[in-house]
Amino acid sequence: MRILVTGGAGFIGSHLCDRLVREGHDVLCLDNFFTGSKKNIDHLLDSHRFELIRHDVTEPILLEIDRIFNLACPASPVHYQYNPVKTIKTSVMGMINMLGLAKRVKARILQASTSEVYGDPLVHPQSEEYWGNVNPIGLRSCYDEGKRVAETLMMDYHRQNSVDIRIIRIFNTYGPRMALNDGRVVSNFIVQALRNEDITVYGDGSQTRSFCFVDDLVEGMLKLMNCEGITGPMNIGNPTETSILEFATRIINLTGSSSKIVFKTLPSDDPKQRQPDITFARNTLGWEPITDIDAGLKKTIDYFSRILACKP
Repeated sequence: MRILVTGGAGFIGSHLCDRLVREGHDVLCLDNFFTGSKKNIDHLLDSHRFELIRHDVTEPILLEIDRIFNLACPASPVHYQYNPVKTIKTSVMGMINMLGLAKRVKARILQASTSEVYGDPLVHPQSEEYWGNVNPIGLRSCYDEGKRVAETLMMDYHRQNSVDIRIIRIFNTYGPRMALNDGRVVSNFIVQALRNEDITVYGDGSQTRSFCFVDDLVEGMLKLMNCEGITGPMNIGNPTETSILEFATRIINLTGSSSKIVFKTLPSDDPKQRQPDITFARNTLGWEPITDIDAGLKKTIDYFSRILACKP
């Protein structure tokens, strides 16, 4: 197939491009390089099955493709709060442009939504039926509400125009090619630990997250995209929950770091609990994460070690 991956030079997008090229598809990687990096896809540039297009999804584009994976949007608070208006434009206008393209060429389209649509959840763990507890005017709302509107657009194009859609809700994902300045807990903790700096835990560290290795996520995305008759939304994440304080301790042990843990004030709207109910994915796709957390973290630590070794 001829497959478009928007945000294809990003952390998750580049791993998806790798997998699609390996499977023999012709891949069009579209990215404006706000948070994506050419280093993530350098190894693909010589492949006759891979094309790179520098483009912003907020602007229309005409292409002939069979499928679309829409991953274009900054995903860490550091990046999406840098230009919140641009962030929500990327989610909303980008979604309209990609759905318009899918409608015109009759392509199947998958939207990479997020667990952030659940906000600071009052239901635990979160299933797809839960409507969420989101602050529509907070610092994170440019991302949270943008993704919620993108899901609305997907469903409306499906109901009104019969566009073939898939929606996944991605929970915390980690692995090689995360940005050094990502600002999220995995990259922050690993980089601080490798530098033997204090590890910054916000709040008392009792808030929880569940971490899914990127290869497992990509497998789930492909399984849903290839599944007939299922639109989603579908949670794709790791149901194993851990506290932030436990996670910081794990990183220190795996890196052999001399870092100490320090506590700072919890940011506004930071969710206290986040854990996916993956019953739908397990029963429908036969999918669940298979990568052991320590094995995945060791690969991620090795990646960051190489990156930091190249820094002056």
